[in-house]
Amino acid sequence: MKTFKSKPVTLIGDTKEVGDIAPDFKALNHKNEYVSLSDFKTKYIILNVVPSLDTTVCDRQTRTVNQELSEIDDLTVLTISNDLPYAQARWCGSAGLDNVITLSDYIELDFGNKYGTYIKELRLLARSVFVLDQNRKIIYIEYVDEMSSHLNFDELLTFVKNLPKD
Repeated sequence: MKTFKSKPVTLIGDTKEVGDIAPDFKALNHKNEYVSLSDFKTKYIILNVVPSLDTTVCDRQTRTVNQELSEIDDLTVLTISNDLPYAQARWCGSAGLDNVITLSDYIELDFGNKYGTYIKELRLLARSVFVLDQNRKIIYIEYVDEMSSHLNFDELLTFVKNLPKD
């Protein structure tokens, strides 16, 4: 069961598993332009999914994932939420994280529905993370049960830092 502040929530969409091919999706970037997963060409992609950047848990998740992993060659971190693109850009500016790539799923919920992260009651995305390989196969996944809890950062960081480099 998934919860938000201990209250049950309903996740809509197709839950993914390790080994699944990550579906392409479209979302808005900070310039309010549509981009797709297929637009990103690095060997590895991390889909860092948060309910809202304006909360302390989401802020920490986004900072931790980006600061720890952004230096790895051939890896792109995409932070996805239902925050408006303008709010995402404002957060990046105030956080001093100009290199963070944020994507907003607030209009069509294309990502949320394809990855099983759309929280019906709140119109937010469920806290989760997906690591994709060069074939866009999901090689690591975590769906957090309680939305106000943190990811297992140690497990994620260890997994990503041990990915094959060639």
